This record gives sequence, structure tokens and C-alpha cells, in this order.
Amino acid sequence: MKKQNTLKPYLLLWSTQSLSTLGSGMTSYALTLWLYQKNGLALETAMLQICTYAPYVLMSIFAGALSDRWNKKLTMLGCDLFAALSTVAVLLLALTGRLAGWHLYIINAFNGLMNTVQRPAGDVAATMLIPKKHYQRTSGLRSFSDSLNGILTPVFATALFAFGGLKSVIAVDLATFLVAFVTLSVFIRIPEPEKTNKEKTSLLRSAGEGLVWLKSNPMVLYLILFLSGINLVAACYHSVLPALIIPREAGGNGVLGLVNATCGAATLVGSILVMITPKPKNRVKMIWLSLLLSMSTENFLLAFGKTPLVWCIGAVLGWIALPFMGANLDVILRTEIPGDMQGRVFSCRNTLQFFTIPVGYYLGGMLTDSVFEPYMSDKSGTMLNTLFGTGKGSGAAMLFAVLGIAGVVVCTVFGILLRKYKWSEDKKE
Repeated sequence: MKKQNTLKPYLLLWSTQSLSTLGSGMTSYALTLWLYQKNGLALETAMLQICTYAPYVLMSIFAGALSDRWNKKLTMLGCDLFAALSTVAVLLLALTGRLAGWHLYIINAFNGLMNTVQRPAGDVAATMLIPKKHYQRTSGLRSFSDSLNGILTPVFATALFAFGGLKSVIAVDLATFLVAFVTLSVFIRIPEPEKTNKEKTSLLRSAGEGLVWLKSNPMVLYLILFLSGINLVAACYHSVLPALIIPREAGGNGVLGLVNATCGAATLVGSILVMITPKPKNRVKMIWLSLLLSMSTENFLLAFGKTPLVWCIGAVLGWIALPFMGANLDVILRTEIPGDMQGRVFSCRNTLQFFTIPVGYYLGGMLTDSVFEPYMSDKSGTMLNTLFGTGKGSGAAMLFAVLGIAGVVVCTVFGILLRKYKWSEDKKE
């Protein structure tokens, strides 16, 4: 079936799904606050994300093969519905006063499993709804909505959590889900990609075809592995950030929300810049430069900064160029990968690119609680206290310095591997 020639269906899908994502993000943020306030341990809050990503990573390679076989719209609707039911389960447990951390781990794992199937279906659906000439612009739109959600999520979630508790946040989440679900089911028609290979193959063989394609396209494979290394550092960042800011004298929940909102604002500005700037001559180089700027600035400012102003400056430098990375990667993948192979390849990409995220969340929480915080507690009056501060949070600051070094090393290694690749639309045409 042919692709759409207009952006209207995609814009309707994008806007309502972004609204639903805002609601889901608010619930996730509120659950993190709830769990951290309950026990004060970085690892236990990091386990929320570990449980979300673990099934996603383990099952993605097979989910793509299923996604290529199944109807994309029905797959998205089914996964959304099951995810909403899990949110209802959290609400019921909260209303009865029985909600515990282990409930959240199980529910997050279930949501991760649903996202495993939904994401490749959604990626292919977007490809079918977007005219090729609008790939970069729509990628900028996705970054725009993601960044706007990044600004609004901590603000709305913190406000609702403070005045109405976890229950009010979940109620808003379910309302946004209903809007997105009805819109997709009634108003949006998603064409299925044309099959270039009519022969039916086994699920295992179909999953392997995605890996074979990546192996025969080393530029795409290197980019995915590059992002895998970056995701390891980034997951540690997200795991450690609450432990850095909440206990500090100049920190707290409000400051954590401010820093997160600044990340979203910086990404918002970057998204606008992506939409109005011309396409680069070398998209691979743009991806590398964007990540190098992020990795070489924010982590060090978080490590050595002692005030919200410095932390927010770091957030701006760390996030403003990321939409350029996302937009250019999006154009390369959607252009290089055949439509009827995208589910399988995107799923293999998800496994390879995102398997480091649960590892990073675990390492960040474990290293903060068991290594760096105890280590810094015994360094009173030393140079390390001058660099990273004193008391709880100083160990997290030291870990951020390590993450800064690790991020620069990853960029340097893959900069060498990718230096011979120059990708542009001119090359494809």
C-alpha cells in the first residue's frame, strides 16, 4: 500500500501520542519521587527503569519480526491498552494503601514488554505516514514534543504530586491515554508497507534477517553501537541525578524538577533549530559532533558545580544539540532500511542500542550507594571535598566526573571508526 502524500494523519498521530506520553512521563516521574522519598536509595529507584528496559532489550529482536507480520495500528492499540491497564493497577494499589516497590518493578517490566512490540510498529507506522521529504522536519517535531514534555513533566508531576498525591497524577495519565487511544482507533488510517518478499519464514529466521542486514551495512551498525555506548553513560546519568541534587544543600525536589525542565527547554530550542536549519552535508559527522558536545560538558558541570545555576548551564550544553543527533540518525535509518524490513532492523537496533540502558541504571545506582557515597564520607577535609563537596551527594558528584571522562572516551573511539563515512541525501540520490 502506498505511503501518505500529506502530513495531516501523521500530525494527528504525533500530537495525541505526545499528549499520552506526557501523561505516562508524569506517572513515571511521580513514582520515582514516591519511591526515593520512601527509601532514599538510588539503586531502588533505578530499578524502575531497569525493569522497564530489561524485557524491552531481551525481546526486541523477536518483536520486530512480529511487528513486520502484524497490523501496525492494531498492534499499537493493543499495547497501549495493556499499558493503561497496568497503570490502573497502580492506581488501585495506591487507593487501597497497598502499593509497594516490588509492585512497581513487576508493572514496569510488563510495560517494557508492551513497548517492545509497540515501538517497532510505531516506527514503521511513522515511516508510512511521513512523506520522505519531511523526514528531518518530522524528526524535529518529535524532538520538539519530547523536549516540551521534558519541560512540562517535572513541573506538572511535582505540582500534582504535592497537592493531590500519586492518585491525581495517574488520573491525568489515564485521561491522556483515552484521548490518544480514541484518536488512533477512529481517525487515523495507517497503510501497511508493501512486502518485497512474499515467502513466509520462521520467527527466528525473520529476527536473524535484521541482524544480517545490519552486518552488511557497517555504517548503520557503527552508529548503533556508538549510541549503545552513549546510552550506558546516559543511563548512569539518569540513575545518579536524583542522588546528586535532592540531598544537596542547594538542591531538593524542586531543584531536581528545575534541572529536568531545563534539559527539556534546551532540547526544545534544539528541536526548533533542527526544523529551520538546512540539512547538513555529512549527517554522520553531525551525529558525532552533537554527542561530543553533550558528553564533554554537562557531566563535568554537574560534578564540580555546587549551585542550581551551574547545574542548569550544564543541562543546556548537554541537551541542546541532541535533537540534531536524533534528526540525522532518523533520516539515515528511514532512508537506508527498506520499508518491509524496518520492523526487524529497528528491533535489532533496539536490542543493540538499548541493552546498555538497564546496565547503566544498575551501575549508576549501585556505584552511588555502595562505592562513591561511602568513599566520599571518609574523605573529610581532603582535596576531593573541595572538588565534589561534602555530605550526601558528594559521592554522586564524583561519579559524574567519571561519567564525563567515559563519555569523551566513547566519542573519541567511535569518532575514529566513523571518520571514513560521509552520508547525505546527495549520496543517496
